[in-house]
Amino acid sequence: MSYRGSCLCGAITYTLNAELSDFGYCHCEQCRKASGAAFGANAGVDRAHVDLSDPGDRLTEYASSPGKVRAFCGGCGTPLFAYLTTTPHLIRIRLGSLDSDFLKTAKAHAFVAEKADWYPIEDGLPQFDTWADPDILVQVGSRQSQKRR
Repeated sequence: MSYRGSCLCGAITYTLNAELSDFGYCHCEQCRKASGAAFGANAGVDRAHVDLSDPGDRLTEYASSPGKVRAFCGGCGTPLFAYLTTTPHLIRIRLGSLDSDFLKTAKAHAFVAEKADWYPIEDGLPQFDTWADPDILVQVGSRQSQKRR
């Protein structure tokens, strides 16, 4: 499987040469602010399977909390991926940056205790106040997946 993605201005492009992990919607405050939307949609992949092209050297990283780094285009601001400093080889791709079709469907809603009041969840997926139950969704590359080790 191969996917292509890019930032809004096109300065940064990437190709993924592996299947992305299952994903869910995260409603935590950080994901909402980082995405500028009601939730974040992110899927994990090993960094070794990512071919990133950034000829203008625009990729910018921001430590949003201790041990978590978010990467985005410094030109247009598009969030591209995030990773934990304890597992930098696993990144969580921001699905909104994909240019290729992605046919998986979300497994659950996480951190609904922090969801935006203006966004009703009406899709019938399981909802969790914090992390999703790992029997339903393992969020590869997240703190939830680290707790399972």
